[in-house]
Amino acid sequence: MLIYEYLPHELARLGVVAKAAGLDRHQVAAQVRLAQERAGRARVCPAEPHHLSEVFIAELRRLQWERIAGLMEKERMAAYQPSDDSRAIRYEEQRLQRLMTDVAEAERSGVAAPEIWRHRVYRIDARPTAGGSSPAMPAPAVHLMAASPDEAAAKAWAVHGRNGGLYQRGGYRIASVTQILPGPGELF
Repeated sequence: MLIYEYLPHELARLGVVAKAAGLDRHQVAAQVRLAQERAGRARVCPAEPHHLSEVFIAELRRLQWERIAGLMEKERMAAYQPSDDSRAIRYEEQRLQRLMTDVAEAERSGVAAPEIWRHRVYRIDARPTAGGSSPAMPAPAVHLMAASPDEAAAKAWAVHGRNGGLYQRGGYRIASVTQILPGPGELF
């Protein structure tokens, strides 16, 4: 079976473009400030063991909000409309082209049509167990793509819970799993 799934940068773009639809310049400017603040906070967090991280997600969103604000200023848009945004249209065309390529590859190889997995990005936070790391040390956080919070926790434990893994070395347990992308109320 061939699997098609949204990539993290696609989820971030789709989320920002969808949230920006219909907003005026002042509302977009407020979102730019919030995205810049979030990216600034993410830069001072402890490094994560994967490329998919709080910094990566925050920077993707910040760049999209800044791009949309610049477009609105340049085009003198009263309100943002994705249909008037050539880059948003191109992003969607690229995503659809990737899907069509996956479908064509599936047909050529005799595999059933690709299954679309609606994976989400989850943040998995860990906390020290009794006798684990010192409370002064920041607890590790990882970001993973999964179909559900339970699957995200299982993936995190499979990677980091083994002997010598991040959780075992520091004496951590998984404390929470939070959906990051798409954000609450965002559809994709």
